[in-house]
Amino acid sequence: MKLNLWLLCFIFSVTLNAQSSKEKADRLYASGNYTKAIEAYKTLKNLDEVYDEIAKAYIAIGNYGEGLLNYEKAVKVNEDNLLIKYEFAKLLTKTKKYKKANQMFTDLIVLDSVNPNYHYELGVVLEKQKDTTALNEYKKTFDLDARHQKAIFKIAKYHIIKRNFELAHRFIDKGLESYGNNVELMSLKAQAYYYQDYFTHSVVWFNKLLDLGEKSEFIHEKLSLSYAQNSDYEDAIYHRKEALKYNPNDANAMFVIGTYYESLNNFEKAEAYIAKALKLQDQSLTNEYQRLGTILNRQKKYEEAIKAFQKSLKEDASNIMSEFFLIRTKDEFYGDIDSKITLYENYIAKHEKSPFLTFAQRRLKALKKEKFLEED
Repeated sequence: MKLNLWLLCFIFSVTLNAQSSKEKADRLYASGNYTKAIEAYKTLKNLDEVYDEIAKAYIAIGNYGEGLLNYEKAVKVNEDNLLIKYEFAKLLTKTKKYKKANQMFTDLIVLDSVNPNYHYELGVVLEKQKDTTALNEYKKTFDLDARHQKAIFKIAKYHIIKRNFELAHRFIDKGLESYGNNVELMSLKAQAYYYQDYFTHSVVWFNKLLDLGEKSEFIHEKLSLSYAQNSDYEDAIYHRKEALKYNPNDANAMFVIGTYYESLNNFEKAEAYIAKALKLQDQSLTNEYQRLGTILNRQKKYEEAIKAFQKSLKEDASNIMSEFFLIRTKDEFYGDIDSKITLYENYIAKHEKSPFLTFAQRRLKALKKEKFLEED
């Protein structure tokens, strides 16, 4: 009798110690002390019960290899635990083991076909595998849960890419009904309007993103372009400059800002930004130098404009427009009428099919008449 009582006390003591060790490990994990939690879990005699906890702790410190190994052990000893299988399958996706993840999510769907997340995660795997049936899984997710934000995003994004904007808006609006501040869906809404050329609406939605603290080069760039389409060049400049903060050496952004200043007749700043853009670019700059030349002409800086057009032609000798603009600028700059006549005569002889031929002929006729009147 005493022996039995002692044995019972011993077993009870061992059980309490085991529970105490498990609780200690759980507390370490809950407090974020993952490495010590792993060490504590490994001291337990029955590791079968804690393989999934060990896996989670390894994942928390970024050791996905050990996380996979321990999840695999956990699945083997917990064959009926769908949650462990689900977490393992998600880790397989995260570590790009798509074939095995695909199989696991497919098996989970067989066991529970009405779980929307199983379909969604399988869709993610299929998308990674470049399998177009991913969309079917996202649609099944939506059918099972019409408020599934991630599935709605995937479906709406697909329709925007395919330019099915009406359908895209329908799904986005459905998602925003249940979560009005979903920034991903709001971004899709703004982009859909932008690609539809509804720039007033895209401005509203991109600004809503800014109001929620969502600032990025993409948002400011698209806002700038939207404002410019509505001829709101001051706002367009402001947001393009904000975008430029993310990439200070973006020559294209500088050039665009220059064109906006030109539209506001602020030729000095237009010149400054386009000049900066030219210095940063290492490709053919014929169009950029041509644009700079026209801006300099607007300021009657003819000598500088001539140099800009000459540089444009140096970049591309076949740029007929720059060649003609060069002649027109010299026409304004030169005082000698004979030099002007020679410019147009040479141009006409060289470019019999030029789109500027009629103007050149008309100007040559006017110059010759002017010379005749002066001599008379």
